[in-house]
Amino acid sequence: MKKNEELQKDVQDAIRWEPLLHAAEIGVTAKDGIITLTGAVDSYRKKLEAEEAAKNVSGVKGVAEEITVNLGSASSSNDTDIAANVVNTFKGDSEVPDDHLSVEVEQGWVTLSGKVKWNYQREAAEKAATNLAGVKGISNYIEIRSDHGDDIEKKDIEKAIKRNSSLKDCMIKVQVSGNHVNLHGHVSTFYQKDEAGRMAWNATGVTMVGNDLLVEH
Repeated sequence: MKKNEELQKDVQDAIRWEPLLHAAEIGVTAKDGIITLTGAVDSYRKKLEAEEAAKNVSGVKGVAEEITVNLGSASSSNDTDIAANVVNTFKGDSEVPDDHLSVEVEQGWVTLSGKVKWNYQREAAEKAATNLAGVKGISNYIEIRSDHGDDIEKKDIEKAIKRNSSLKDCMIKVQVSGNHVNLHGHVSTFYQKDEAGRMAWNATGVTMVGNDLLVEH
């Protein structure tokens, strides 16, 4: 395991390496593989970029993200403008079924609700709102409601995970109950954890994935 000081420096360097973040003032502390990020940025996207940069550093087991979004006095977007921009962005995105979604905005915080058939549609809706001016944060309460009524085949998800070159050597256990999938075991990186979750979400009929994989380097 890396020493706290070494891991802290690696995360600081990773954040500075991102063009969007090289001038951002983000504090980094490390303790036993857990990274805490603090400070303020001027967009929600930068907040997410900092978290992602930290997660991808070797040796990081978890990230506590305490960064605030401070738009400053230069921001002229009000909640009505933000809500309208989110709705219009949805209409222009072929992956987002906007007819089934609702948007609420309070003090720059966007809340998404509604129902979609696939998780990629849920994620696309959140991503579409992430880069919009004035957004301070997003709560994604969109539900997955599949038309597939039968139980999911556990073996199909296990095969999909084994086919993935980044996951074939990982010890991942798959549990299925109705339309819910739970993943247990250990992986070496956050990328592998996210990729295993993506494989599970790709199974037809999945409405919930509990990703309890532990990241251990």
